[in-house]
Amino acid sequence: MKQQTFLYNSKVEKVLRNINKVMIGKEEVATLSLVALLAEGHVLLEDVPGVGKTMLVRTLAKSVDCEFKRIQFTPDLLPSDVTGVSIYNPKEMEFEFRGGPILGDIVLADEINRTSPKTQSSLLEAMEEMSVTVDGRTIDLSKPFFVMATQNPIEYEGTYPLPEAQLDRFLLKLNMGYPTMDQELEMLERTSKEHPIQSVQAVMTKEELNNVQKQVREVFIDRTIQQYIVDIVTKTRTHPSVYLGVSPRGSIALMKAAKAYAFIHDRDYVLPDDVKYLAPFVLAHRIILNSEAKFEGISAGSVVNQVLADVAVPIRREYP
Repeated sequence: MKQQTFLYNSKVEKVLRNINKVMIGKEEVATLSLVALLAEGHVLLEDVPGVGKTMLVRTLAKSVDCEFKRIQFTPDLLPSDVTGVSIYNPKEMEFEFRGGPILGDIVLADEINRTSPKTQSSLLEAMEEMSVTVDGRTIDLSKPFFVMATQNPIEYEGTYPLPEAQLDRFLLKLNMGYPTMDQELEMLERTSKEHPIQSVQAVMTKEELNNVQKQVREVFIDRTIQQYIVDIVTKTRTHPSVYLGVSPRGSIALMKAAKAYAFIHDRDYVLPDDVKYLAPFVLAHRIILNSEAKFEGISAGSVVNQVLADVAVPIRREYP
């Protein structure tokens, strides 16, 4: 088992190298995206257009030999455009199901806040239930299934803000940011003749990815660290700036993310530092601030950082 784990760890490292070859200066985002994939969660990327969100997902899909699908969300998009539709075949005299883009392995949901809540809910069902319902028939999605949704933070006209229930379904919320001048110069150099994604080769199969996800579930987390997670989450519910704190789903999400993060770093056990590092990415978007905090310009991220400062970190001991 140890030898198999080492094999998978080396493949995970190769996936990260592929992403970093295409995405310059985005090592943290690449690692966190892989954390979500291995933890069987989903990612919400909030950033301006043109910083490489689509390229990140495409590179990830190519690296793990998965089918990549893109859904461009628009105000007139219907749920059937996402899930698929049954079409009558006069030759066979029966309805045939034509699957929508949600049936891909790795799905980019672009500008998710530009479509109606009804269409958003069709994506929500797929993310939460691992299935879609078409004409009263439930269709299970294949594994792996990973959604990376994007939204533009600077345009609000004609958008439909994601409801709290849907935000809570995303394991992580990330921002990419602009590259530095040196990184942008290197980007121009690398893409002057051919885009680096053209040379990306699969370094992991779908079957291997499913096995890695199973191994991530087996990563050991000590009871004291589980208590640390619960203490953090509970503290968000009593913070004076918070109207609605993190739900139990957030506790589970933080534990899953910490296990995947430990696995990526070649450990079969979780450390308190893993939890502390991941907490802002996992918890901030699950917090609803009260009106006074919004008026004062307090952010959910600053609340999480304050909570982390207030909650005692478990005393380090020897983990297995």
